[in-house]
Amino acid sequence: MCASRNRTGVDVPVITVDGPSGSGKGTISQCLAEKLGWHHLDSGALYRLLAYAALQQAVPLDDEEALVQLAGQLSKSYQLPTSEQPAIMLDGKDVGLDLRTETCAAAASRTAALPAVRQALLAWQRHYRQSPGLIADGRDMGTTVFPDATLKLYLTARAEVRAERRYNQLKHKGINVDLGVLVKEVEARDLRDSSRKASPLMPADDAVILDNSDQDEALTLQQVLQAVHEAL
Repeated sequence: MCASRNRTGVDVPVITVDGPSGSGKGTISQCLAEKLGWHHLDSGALYRLLAYAALQQAVPLDDEEALVQLAGQLSKSYQLPTSEQPAIMLDGKDVGLDLRTETCAAAASRTAALPAVRQALLAWQRHYRQSPGLIADGRDMGTTVFPDATLKLYLTARAEVRAERRYNQLKHKGINVDLGVLVKEVEARDLRDSSRKASPLMPADDAVILDNSDQDEALTLQQVLQAVHEAL
């Protein structure tokens, strides 16, 4: 098993799950972490936290220096979900729902394109590499953050399929949205994420690529578990 050492000197394996928005990587990663009894890192939540704080404090989304300073402040006041505390907390407040808005997601995509911001958040992400293991999902987990991961997965699906999934999620929450608009937003986000200079969205050279456009979550999880079984 390929692993590296964290700050405590313990060998810690990592499985990365990368992919575009709506590919199901978050749900699959959570299920996988529960089955293995490992920690889970939703790296996108870190970028959304920063974007949310920037919007709240009127920090320009293209001001790298100000965003890096803000990231340093947030690193002392945020908490991602754990089994004991399932909420995303910032300064003692549950901000989980705030981070899931389209406004926050679009802002996070913009700030994530800035090289200095991505560099500033590296330490946040690598901090979660702790025993017995870590499932890390995002867009550059296997290419940049954990290039020595035991297994690298890349989930994807056609843009219109991913937009429809988001549409159904929002409708379920009672939020009225236009599917055509969502498709355009998904395509625009894909373009931003894949064309940025710093850690663009792309599968690692040694990643297992799974396109789940035409299959349900159960089958995708089955394929992921098979890949994990073969890797571990």
